[in-house]
Amino acid sequence: MKTTIPVTDLQNRLKIAEKLALQAGQMLMQARNSGRFKSNYKAHQELVTSTDEEIDTWLVTRLKAAFPDDQILSEEGNTESATAEQAAALWILDPIDGTVNFAHGQPHVAISIGLYAYGVPQLGVVHSPFLKETFVALRGQGAMKNNQPISVSGLQELRPALIATGFPYDKTQLAPLIRRLERVLPKCQDLRRCGSAALDICHVADGSLDGYYESLSLWDFAAAVLIAEEAGAQLSHLYSSALSFYLDTRDWVITTPAIHEPLKALLLEADQSN
Repeated sequence: MKTTIPVTDLQNRLKIAEKLALQAGQMLMQARNSGRFKSNYKAHQELVTSTDEEIDTWLVTRLKAAFPDDQILSEEGNTESATAEQAAALWILDPIDGTVNFAHGQPHVAISIGLYAYGVPQLGVVHSPFLKETFVALRGQGAMKNNQPISVSGLQELRPALIATGFPYDKTQLAPLIRRLERVLPKCQDLRRCGSAALDICHVADGSLDGYYESLSLWDFAAAVLIAEEAGAQLSHLYSSALSFYLDTRDWVITTPAIHEPLKALLLEADQSN
């Protein structure tokens, strides 16, 4: 029988995860300020820095020490998610969400730490050291930014909405995304591409963005989707899938509730126009 993680245990885990995220943020700032990091490319197209790898290793080591029975999935380490739905406690880490921004001196950079139980997020921490923003959430207990409760914007119409999205490293995949952009942009106030999915989703949570859509990797959204959900966001995927909802990486749509269906309709229209 599957058992959930007790609330007191989750609260303890959240304290530790937040402390680790803040410490990792200091490492990130020191690396940026010193300029002592190396850049490389995964699969000849995805930027990765030595700081990604250092923070990944540091987080994994400390989480293993604190919770030796837990499993860990991380962008620069173990990326195998096939058994994620069976894991009683699975940490999902992104040491630097927004690596390109980090390497270019841009501020939209975050450390993301999520904890899943049987394929469902239980806690999330997203810390942005350069923006001085720390988002946290526990399932069923709301979401916070810098220790203050947050909620989605509550916007009722799509036309005045500020929407965010992103684009993949593989530029051969751009054409259908540009069609979506062409369909959405005239129907909203404006569109942003900030370069950190975790932060974009958290900014839907705090109401500074009204919606977000993109296909992602699991570590990009594992913490942030819970933060958004606990702040009142509506979450869905553009297309149905056999995958578990919170493990499905394709075509996330995350918005303040009233604009959810209008945004999805525009995205579907764009796809059907091909």
